Amino acid sequence: MGSKRKESPTSDVHIRNDYTYAIETENLWRVYKVGVNVEVAALRGLNLQIEPGQFLALKGRSGSGKTTLLNCLSGLDRATAGVARVLGRDLAQLNDRQLTRWRREELGFVFQSFGLLPTLSAYENVELMLRIRGARSKERHDRTLYCLDLVGLRKWIDHRPYEMSGGQQQRVAIARALANTPKLILADEPTGELDSGTAREILSLFQSIVREENITILMASHDSLVDEYVDDVLQLQDGQIV
Repeated sequence: MGSKRKESPTSDVHIRNDYTYAIETENLWRVYKVGVNVEVAALRGLNLQIEPGQFLALKGRSGSGKTTLLNCLSGLDRATAGVARVLGRDLAQLNDRQLTRWRREELGFVFQSFGLLPTLSAYENVELMLRIRGARSKERHDRTLYCLDLVGLRKWIDHRPYEMSGGQQQRVAIARALANTPKLILADEPTGELDSGTAREILSLFQSIVREENITILMASHDSLVDEYVDDVLQLQDGQIV
């Protein structure tokens, strides 16, 4: 694996390693106001504990709260009440600037729509994450090639997204998510736009990454194939784990 990440001397968010659970929520609520005196609870007192190094699927019907939960766990959305503790960090205790730095240094994201920059090559899409973090040239180069090797795309480093298949684009997206050596990857429907054969390849890749890189992956999905690859399935219904 690439060199161990060092904390920036200007960072005000210290990386923690003294946690039992990669993800832990206590009575987590997210309530949205949708009109005058009208509120909708997307999460309803959700309690969850996920140990480090697991590959878990989060399932549920549309509107069950899957994306809301991922957003609260990443700090992209703020819980209305309760506790969201991720990688030992109580997210409610971080301001917006601290959350941005924390996400950049400890989380990886994979989306259904890939989210690649169309004018950049596979190499440039992955390396960009390291540039944003302020990594030096050699570290950027070595880590980018390592991540593209890991997802089996070393020969495609100069290709742009439109020159690659959907599965290859998702592999680039996974390499990008791995670039900053995250401890946790949150994936939202990562196989949603892929055929079943390609979906199996991506799920197998996730499985290997969890084992080889010691990363925790929580993946929201409707795909029935995921049951064969994950360590466990969490069923979400009406904003609660059932």
